[in-house]
Amino acid sequence: MEDRRRALIIVDVQNDFCEGGSLGVPGGSEIATAISRYAESNGDDYALIVATRDWHVDPGTHFAPRGSDPDYRGTWPAHCRANSPGAEFHPKLRLPAGTVVISKGEYAAAFSGFEGHDEGGRSLDTVLREHDVVAVDVAGVATSYCDKATALSACSLGYGTQLLLSLCADVPGADTSATIAELESAGVRVVGEPVGPAT
Repeated sequence: MEDRRRALIIVDVQNDFCEGGSLGVPGGSEIATAISRYAESNGDDYALIVATRDWHVDPGTHFAPRGSDPDYRGTWPAHCRANSPGAEFHPKLRLPAGTVVISKGEYAAAFSGFEGHDEGGRSLDTVLREHDVVAVDVAGVATSYCDKATALSACSLGYGTQLLLSLCADVPGADTSATIAELESAGVRVVGEPVGPAT
């Protein structure tokens, strides 16, 4: 890659979003392995690698109230509680040295990585601009939720944005094809093939 002003954003590859987690996505562990291999082989092509994570302290109505069922639209099972095993990155995800970790969703629902901050309080947008990043590649979990939201945010902020579809996993029953169409309509370039059948 000639222009190293591109960043790789790895979205929410955490235990609770992979098999066995409270919101486990089939293929999550496979994606963790695939992203690790990709980062190892292609990491030098990027000015920066970022890993986002849900890091919920008290996210309000994002979690379904105790004793009630989540609707999986506005309310969700409890997941990725800050400092819990479920919030840890999946053990198959090997992050290169120097990866910037962005935490999001402490006190509210946060789907986009651009709603989060690093340990010093800098927003993802600030971190990228401090590294002169002009374009981003997005990968991770899940395609139709946090991957989509992060890619749309990046595009709206003026970054040239690609979604690396073969490095993303989607939730069962999600309309992946509609997600792809929405992203492309917004100006996101979608490359690769989805993991599993797109609906």
